[in-house]
Amino acid sequence: MAMFTAGRHPFSQPMPCDLILVLDAPSPRDVAPTLKRLAGTVRWAKVGLEMFTACGPDSVREVAGLGFNVFLDLKLHDIPNTVAKAVESVSRLPIGMLTLHAGGGREMMAWAVKAQQQSAPGLRLLGVTVLTSMSANELAGTGVTGAPEAQVVRLGRLAVDAGLRGLVCSPLEITPLRAALPAGVALVTPGIRPRDTKTDDQTRVMTPAEAARAGADFIVVGRPIFQAPDPVAAARSILAELDQRSEVRSQGSEVGGWKSK
Repeated sequence: MAMFTAGRHPFSQPMPCDLILVLDAPSPRDVAPTLKRLAGTVRWAKVGLEMFTACGPDSVREVAGLGFNVFLDLKLHDIPNTVAKAVESVSRLPIGMLTLHAGGGREMMAWAVKAQQQSAPGLRLLGVTVLTSMSANELAGTGVTGAPEAQVVRLGRLAVDAGLRGLVCSPLEITPLRAALPAGVALVTPGIRPRDTKTDDQTRVMTPAEAARAGADFIVVGRPIFQAPDPVAAARSILAELDQRSEVRSQGSEVGGWKSK
């Protein structure tokens, strides 16, 4: 597979930074009242391992049925054939983005890309680099002695070389990834906390404005919205912050097969 070069990338046109709502719950029904209130304000929702393992594919269908574009965060990591088959299976669901671990290696990611291209050309595969819960000491405990930033860039290059069209990264790695990778690679950024919010289990964090200014395409936020007295007001505040800090970029760009509303 051809190596990439930095600069303009053909995958997509740039778009303003957008918000993905994290659904930290066993079932869509547990958060349905808040989701219904947020529909029309927030475009994207993330279904993760907790909800998917508890409710299966129906959880994705339910969230999509409420009007959200779905980011399915399963962090697939297995032998190449197994991951390719998993991508083929979940591509039947109404999802726009799907994660796999870049640490699974080039061959695993390349097989996943081939399955995605054959089964769901509009689906965007995202490589997970270093989890935002991992400090430098935690990373060293796995045998990686370099700084988290260096490992993120290394895995980011590997993922893009394998054909992935986006990455999940800590906000603190947005700038080095933007310097190292093609402009069209989408960066999805957890570890976002509005100012004066407790950081809990995230160790490498930024505010929404800081992440948007650094070059994130999507920020991932859950508890600061769901735990707010008024979740809709909290979401609108974050979106307003993104609008103020994002570059003016092309409107209505398609990402992951879903058109921004």
